[in-house]
Amino acid sequence: MKALKIVLLLFFLNSNLTLFSQENGGGEFKFNESKTECLTVNQREEIIIKLKESQKQLKFQNKYSNVNSRIPNPLFIWPVKQASNVTYNEIWAISNYVDHNTAYPDQLKDYNGGTKSYDTASGYNHQGIDIYIWPYYWKMVDNNGLEVIAASGGQIIYKSDGQFDRSCSFNSNQWNAVYIKHNDGSVAWYGHLKKGSLTTKNIGDTVTQGEYLGIVASSGNSNGPHLHFEVYEDDNYSYDKLIDPYSGPSNNWNISSWWQRQKPYRNPKINALTTNSDPPSFGNCPSTEINNEKNIFSTNELVYFIVFLKDQLGYNFNLKVYRPDNSIAYNWNRNLTQDYSSSYWWYNGTVDIEGQWLVECSLSTGEIVNHYFIVDNSLSTNDYLIEKTRIYPNPSKENLFINSKVRVNKAIIRDVLGKEIFEYDIKFIGTKKISTSFFSKGLYFLTVFDENSNSATYKILKK
Repeated sequence: MKALKIVLLLFFLNSNLTLFSQENGGGEFKFNESKTECLTVNQREEIIIKLKESQKQLKFQNKYSNVNSRIPNPLFIWPVKQASNVTYNEIWAISNYVDHNTAYPDQLKDYNGGTKSYDTASGYNHQGIDIYIWPYYWKMVDNNGLEVIAASGGQIIYKSDGQFDRSCSFNSNQWNAVYIKHNDGSVAWYGHLKKGSLTTKNIGDTVTQGEYLGIVASSGNSNGPHLHFEVYEDDNYSYDKLIDPYSGPSNNWNISSWWQRQKPYRNPKINALTTNSDPPSFGNCPSTEINNEKNIFSTNELVYFIVFLKDQLGYNFNLKVYRPDNSIAYNWNRNLTQDYSSSYWWYNGTVDIEGQWLVECSLSTGEIVNHYFIVDNSLSTNDYLIEKTRIYPNPSKENLFINSKVRVNKAIIRDVLGKEIFEYDIKFIGTKKISTSFFSKGLYFLTVFDENSNSATYKILKK
């Protein structure tokens, strides 16, 4: 009898533990784990031949820009820019710097004396900076999420397009790329761009610093979407003319930095904070990820709270979930002891009351990112329209997109008191962008009407 009581007591305790505990998971996201070289020897030789041919043609046309050796080297801005339709906090991370150790294989030294680079047994030493998309790189490629911009102004001396842009492994394909010559004679290569996304400007035209050049993707010899940014002192393109824009203890090529504001060697960041119906599914390359993001839930529904990080080593984060009455529903802490260039961590829990909830992630660097979501059991919508119409991103910053498979005649936005803020007289099937940049932060209602006056109402959040 005594043994039976102990068994029953243990069962009771374990049952309650299962009922009230929350799960967590996640881990490292590895980019280019196999260390695929961005350019083979033959591919690089082909590029240099084409650059020389283009240079010769531009000189014949008297269009090749003159070099002013008295001009100091350019000071670069960061060569990627998040598109305005992306609502994540930041969507890039660095996988590799220039390798300053010419020995191989696995003889590595980046500008800071670390090993955040790679080489191969064939003798390839990484000659550029690899900036990859994080999180959801295929989703971002599909949505033109990460733009490549000119780190410095100059002349387009060559560009190549039309190549397959969803590469996942070593291959013999050439990349889509833009090549810019600066006033001091230095040249920057921007590689692995998305097919058909390159600037419409022609070879010989000039671009200004920060001007759009293309979209980050995975054309050429690539294991996934990233920008390969490579710089040369002049247009001879020999290895001894290679420039590493970073100033550091192991960069003996150029002592001073070529950046306007050099980013730190490790740049810890909360790239995104989301609420989801399930953990994300990254799938097999090149399939677009299933992110399972969701911003409207019912009471007692299980919510996954997901934090996406980069350069996490030596830091910790705190994740709090606030109810509409500002009471804390959940409070989690995690110490980040592993050296991951990119990672994601999730926790889950049920939500118990209706209203606007807040998730807050605080990184020990001082960075804080917030994400709002709604718990509502009685959202009034037309079932047919809700099935055929999608609103994104939600929450929004500057723009909201309506995607509908039926004809939409107009859309109305009202505030929480029901007052009409704006009416959009829009007639379309497909996708339409509406601006929310002039709205104050908060909760609104968007009502979409079809040609038969059926309507669907959505709750939207302006960040």
